[in-house]
Amino acid sequence: MNNAIEIKNLKKDYSPNFILGPIDLNISSGSIVGLIGENGVGKTTLIKLILNIIKKETGSIRIFGKDLEEEESSIKEDIGVVLDKMFFPEILSPTDINLVMKDMYKNWDEELYFRYLDQFKLQKNKTIKNMSKGMQKKLEIATALAHKPKLLILDEATSGLDPVVRNEILDVFFDFVQDENHTILLSTHITSDLEHIADKIIFINDGKIILNEDCNKIIDDYGILKCDIDKFNNISKEDIISYKKNKYNYDILVNDKSKMIKKYKDMVIDKINLDELMVLMIKGEK
Repeated sequence: MNNAIEIKNLKKDYSPNFILGPIDLNISSGSIVGLIGENGVGKTTLIKLILNIIKKETGSIRIFGKDLEEEESSIKEDIGVVLDKMFFPEILSPTDINLVMKDMYKNWDEELYFRYLDQFKLQKNKTIKNMSKGMQKKLEIATALAHKPKLLILDEATSGLDPVVRNEILDVFFDFVQDENHTILLSTHITSDLEHIADKIIFINDGKIILNEDCNKIIDDYGILKCDIDKFNNISKEDIISYKKNKYNYDILVNDKSKMIKKYKDMVIDKINLDELMVLMIKGEK
């Protein structure tokens, strides 16, 4: 399978406050990749580097096999973007946006755009400033999809949407990647969305990738081993990724749940979700 994105030795230096990288990362075509981490750890910086909104210090970025700096204009034709903040002027309506975008993109599909507007129940002549945040997000998603990109880059694209609408949007994303030529990079704090649709999870902390793993493997294989304080010292150190001490017991992050169940038969090992994984990896002791 070809890579939609290839990143090697990427670094962005905001010393003394923050350094991103070095980052090495491959994202396969046809996949949905979730980007997770706390605020301020480098997720948006990475996205802006991929979009060439900010300039890197070192490294290379290739998209669809093309060097980003050498072939930016042709690459951006094939990228749909939804960032955290709305980038259209508030005085525009969806009808106005159609007029603007069909002059910007060769592959702009007016019929598809208005079909998404109908699907998302968006009024064609209502100005952006009179839309709710959720409606604005749906408009951005419709716009990003309507020029038929190969790659969608989404920063908090489902924030501000109620669970029913989020589920509808996730179905749209899932349909988008079905032909294996389309790819999504989705940065979000709503990790439950990723558990439903993501193929891979990239976890960034303090400017570094600390986990790059198949989503199914995380959900199926990782777990939280719970034991009282007396039994904690009986746990082999090589079995512990990180741990958190509570008032009466320990929560221990492990990455081979089946093995741990057999090895520690008198202890409870619970399933883990992405929120719990983040907390234990960032806040837990090593």
